[in-house]
Amino acid sequence: MIKYLGSKRTLIPVLSQLGQASGAKTALDLFTGTTRVAQAFKKQGMTVTASDVASYAECFGKTWIELDGESVNQGELAEALAELESLPGIDGYFTQKFCVEARYFQPKNGERVDAIRERIEADYRDSWMYYPLLTSLILGADRVDSTTGIQMAFLKGWASRSGNRLELRDPELLPGVGRSIRGDALEIVKDLPAVDLAYLDPPYNQHRYFSNYHIWESLVRWDKPDTYGIANKRLDARDAEMKSPFNSKKTMSKALAQLVDDLKCDTMVLSYNNESWLSRDDLMDIASKRGHVEILDFDFKRYVGSQIGVFNKAGERVGNPGAKRNIEHIVIAGEKQTVKRMLASIK
Repeated sequence: MIKYLGSKRTLIPVLSQLGQASGAKTALDLFTGTTRVAQAFKKQGMTVTASDVASYAECFGKTWIELDGESVNQGELAEALAELESLPGIDGYFTQKFCVEARYFQPKNGERVDAIRERIEADYRDSWMYYPLLTSLILGADRVDSTTGIQMAFLKGWASRSGNRLELRDPELLPGVGRSIRGDALEIVKDLPAVDLAYLDPPYNQHRYFSNYHIWESLVRWDKPDTYGIANKRLDARDAEMKSPFNSKKTMSKALAQLVDDLKCDTMVLSYNNESWLSRDDLMDIASKRGHVEILDFDFKRYVGSQIGVFNKAGERVGNPGAKRNIEHIVIAGEKQTVKRMLASIK
């Protein structure tokens, strides 16, 4: 799985236990990101809907949530990966934008990305393998990048992993079927059917994932957009419609309250963070619309970029080190007996 700010990798065991204890058969992951949580629920046999505004998140959802790994031809996928692996590199958009103008990847790997991505678009656009192949390419590129885990800047010197050869690997499809949707959570939730369990992991502050992972967005869309700044972000990242009420201190509380109110579910689980704009009491008040509320707190080490800072092309620090630890909140709301059973599964 890719390096991802806000990833719930360390909380997956807890969230899996909560999901199992809830007794849910259907689940919704409304800000799915890398789909880690949606995958965990799918592995438990739930029918899962994964949603996010990002194109790369939709790609992951189409791969790991929507596809049934037992009903597709795994040999065909392996052959396609092997064919793409054998392609000679080409100097294209990706190489120029993210290896030459900005140093996220070494050119030898950027050229491989260009060649593989062009072939995927030309030969597999209408194939069931399109999204799994794109997912494999993103995972491969992530293993040889030179960042701290976000694409706002790159490291002062090349990360040791960046010298490795980009490799395509089997994305390991999961059995079972689900659904992947791309769109604004506040709009999507109005038309979604009721589920047993809804999981929310909304943005906590002003940082937008569209900008934090703009390279993956462009790699999936393959629209070769104009860029700006040291980070070579997509020019449309500046557009007003790309800004979310969840990224504004003035609108976040109202947006979350509206979303929670519009949910159609028996039980809600909400991830949040002590560095965000809402207090523990705020979360309790908002979640109380869904019934009985309990909150679990977990102390974690922060991601590496917050600890060492990030640097620009000249080797100058452009991000100061931050706090070394934070508190992750898991808010559980619903029918009291169910919530108590879920809470007991963790103790």
